[in-house]
Amino acid sequence: MSRRRQIYEGKAKILYEGPEPGTIIQYFKDDATAFNAQKKGTINGKGVINNRISEYVFTRLNHIGVPTHFIRRLNMREQLVRQVEIVPIEVVVRNVAAGSICTRLGLEEGEPLPHTLIEYCLKDDALGDPKVSEEEIACFNWAGSEEMADISSMAIRINDFLCGLFAAIDIRLVDFKLEFGRLWDGDFSRIILADEISPDGCRLWDMTTGEKLDKDRFRRDLGGEEEAYREVARRLGLLDGENGPGEVLDMAHHRGRLRGTVKKK
Repeated sequence: MSRRRQIYEGKAKILYEGPEPGTIIQYFKDDATAFNAQKKGTINGKGVINNRISEYVFTRLNHIGVPTHFIRRLNMREQLVRQVEIVPIEVVVRNVAAGSICTRLGLEEGEPLPHTLIEYCLKDDALGDPKVSEEEIACFNWAGSEEMADISSMAIRINDFLCGLFAAIDIRLVDFKLEFGRLWDGDFSRIILADEISPDGCRLWDMTTGEKLDKDRFRRDLGGEEEAYREVARRLGLLDGENGPGEVLDMAHHRGRLRGTVKKK
């Protein structure tokens, strides 16, 4: 069997050339990073969990008419996706004050925002992914006006859907990031959702306890990262013994005292 050609390696995923033209194989790693990769570690099994969660969310979004790059999951760590030209803008959707917006605006963490807020950041690690305005995006032609209209409307629709999806399993969707890409057909392109949606890029809090079930456990050295990611998958019904009893975690024994599992590099 011929060796697959690697196209790109990022912080959390590796992209390989797909089996057919216009396709990519997306491989999910266990690597964890924070603060623009200044902090690095490993969360055991994260890639497997994120693959499953992202597959589930993207499939649901496809079903309600949100166009995505997702085609199908191939195995525990890989999925087949459509090849797109990534728009160099990271879209951050906020429902509750947390993270950088608290530092920037002096807000108290956990404070509900008056309404959903959409922020845009330039995807540039060397610059620290700086926040940018729609005027700057237009000025430097990072995305066209029609593309930005599609991106913002899709972001709001995705947020509405995900808020309901997670609320149904007693999880509060605090904020999350999205990436979009251009799917080309000859000289024409359309905007579709790309990348992934998982606890890596979402802030997810237990509605009852406020417990963090996302990568903030890694960022803040809270411990219990592996258990938190699995708990999200379990509540979504994705760990019902498919991968054996070792993959199913009863978080009732860990409320308020999740164990640390990060291996520092």
